[in-house]
This record gives sequence, structure tokens and C-alpha cells, in this order.
Amino acid sequence: MFEMFRRGTGEAAAQAGEAPAERKASAVRASTWPGAGRVAWTPRESGALTRAGFAANPVGFRAVKMIAEAAAALPLVLQDRRRRYDTHPMLDLLARPNAAQGRAELLEALYGQLLLTGNAYIEAVGEEGLPLELHVLRSDRMALVPGPDGWPMAYDYTVNGKAHRFALGGGPSPVCHIKSFHPQDDHYGFTPLQAAASAVDVHNAASRWSKALLDNAARPSGALIYRGADGQGALGQDQYDRLVSEMEMQHSGARNAGRPMLLEGGLDWRPMGFSPSDMEFQQTKEAAAREIAVAFGVPPMLLGIPGDATYANYQEANRGFYRLTVLPLAARVTGALADWLGDHAGSHAELRPDLDGVPALAAEREAQWRRVGEATFLTEAEKRRLLGLPEVAPGRTAQEEAQDG
Repeated sequence: MFEMFRRGTGEAAAQAGEAPAERKASAVRASTWPGAGRVAWTPRESGALTRAGFAANPVGFRAVKMIAEAAAALPLVLQDRRRRYDTHPMLDLLARPNAAQGRAELLEALYGQLLLTGNAYIEAVGEEGLPLELHVLRSDRMALVPGPDGWPMAYDYTVNGKAHRFALGGGPSPVCHIKSFHPQDDHYGFTPLQAAASAVDVHNAASRWSKALLDNAARPSGALIYRGADGQGALGQDQYDRLVSEMEMQHSGARNAGRPMLLEGGLDWRPMGFSPSDMEFQQTKEAAAREIAVAFGVPPMLLGIPGDATYANYQEANRGFYRLTVLPLAARVTGALADWLGDHAGSHAELRPDLDGVPALAAEREAQWRRVGEATFLTEAEKRRLLGLPEVAPGRTAQEEAQDG
């Protein structure tokens, strides 16, 4: 009846070797090849979500990178009730957490894992006291082991069929587990990728469809009409079945969109489909991109997505991005890190972002300092508390405290 143009596809594979173990290194660092991954809080496999929503989607990729890089670059302050520390063992550890990473690399990996999987894990390396090294562990390789009472009793980290168990109890936890809120799971967090999964599928499918149309001259769909010798002929059952089968195999789906065909034996082609512009195809793709950005908390304007007028200008959008997304995430993560490291060190201090060092909030912080400074009805202690500064010891001035700090 007719012949179809065919094309082939190919695939490639890569292998990675083991890295030699080092003294005082992470217990699981030697195994670095990719694992299969698991997740307990969603029917969608975490590796597939990451590949579809981050590795294969430019909107998800950029949203995660923007948040992780912005949060990792925030200046941090460490203080207790009496003083703010310029030097401290905890700050030194975060500045150089291990031989292969600095603070920015470690925190970017930590925030990235939390955004992509809803869970982030940090391993402490060392015998007693403050850890000697910190390592971010891949969330898709970690499994929480609940005890008889439902609380975690251990964590299993599995790579290539080999598991290493981090037992809990009897001292500070060797693993810090930071998770996002999940309304239906007691042990694992919820990833924005799960909420944006449908939008990711739409956006990726739209990209594949557009590529297929371009590869096949952007021809629309239509109908095949058979006309016999008298103009009223009908196909036999075998001919009809063959035609339907070949149409389903060769011309169905985004991969075959617009693929040309050769017609014989009285077959005629009548276009019936709409062009991408008629279907407002681009608007559908942009709507999906906005949904992905909203799920991660990134203003679409910052990602270059048109049609969004929530913020008056780019500066307002950038300020909203820091206030509503970056700072709450960073405050929660740094607070959890400070509590965990404090358990190891035996003394606790507050670790948080330094709002005065964030350029996007400079005008806002300047106005706040001015309002608080001019408030004559506030005491000095109340003003310092509002500005996030440590208290002044009785009988001492703020200048003396600053000199001693």
C-alpha cells in the first residue's frame, strides 16, 4: 500500500572506576559509581524524577541551581547570647569540610539534594568531639531504618549492592538528616519535583514534539482517504488492518510527528491537524515552565519566562526570591547543622545567614536599621534583639563587647 521512511537510533554507555580509600575519609566515599536509587514517599522513582526534572529539563535545572547557589553563597554568622564569633572551630570546619570541597561546594550539594529529593544527609567523620570532616551523602542511596517505636534507629547507605549502616543511639548521630515537610510520610521529605511532575512531563513532551516536527518539516496530522476505481471502493480487512498497524507504529506519538509517507493504490492524504501556532503550543509550554518555577519558589521573571507580571521589575523579583525562597531554606538548614554539630562539640551556638551581607536586601536592611535606631521608646537591649545582635553583658557597653568579640 505505502512505504514509510525509517530511521535508527543508537545509545552509548560509560563506566567509572573506584577511588582509593583514604585515612579519616568518609566510610562510604570510596564507592562512587551510580546506583539504582530508591524512594519511600512517592510511587515515582527518585532517579527518574531527577533525570526528567533536572537533567533533562532546563527550567528545573536552572531553578535548582539558582536556589542552591544563592543559598550556598549566603554569608553566615555564628553567635550565642553573649557574643558573635569571628573565629570558631565550627566556622573552620564549614570553611573546609573535607579535602575535596570548600564551604560553597558542600552547601550547594546539600541544598541540591534537599531540593531534588526532599532529603539531605551529611556524614560526620571523626571519633569524638567536633567532626574532622563532613560529607554530603546521596539521598537516593540512603534508607532510614525505623525502630520498634517508629523512630529512626539507623541509616543504611547502599552502593552497588553493598550497604554501610550508620547506627543511632549512644551519642550524637553520625548522620544529620534534613528533610522538607511531607504531610503523608513520617520519615522522608517531599520534593518540589513531585508537585511539578505533571508540568515537567508536559514541558519535556512539548520539547520533544517541537523537535520531531522540525525534523519532519513540521507537517500537521490529517486523514488517509481511499478511493477505488469508481471512487467508492473500500479496503479489504487485511489491507485495513495493515494500514492501521503501520500508522500506529510509524506515525503515532511525538517521536513520529510530521513524518512523511508514500501513498499508493488510491490513497489520498487530507490535512486535518492544526499548526503549533493554531494550537497555542508555545503558550502551553510556557505555562508548564511557570508551574515548574512556582513549585520551586523561583519567580518566572528570573528564569526569562514571558507572560508573568507578578513583580513590577527584576529587582523586586530578586528580592522576593531571597525573602520567600532562599532565606527560609538557608535558615532551616543552617539551624539544623548548628544543632547537630553542637551535639558533637558539647556546646551550642546559633548559625544563621547574615542578612546585612545579602546585596538583594541592602535597601531593606538599611531602612530597618534606621527605623530601629530612631525608635526612642526601645531600650538598647530591645534594639539589638530586633536586629539579631547578641546581648550586652550587664555593666558593659556595645563597643566593649565588639572589641572583645
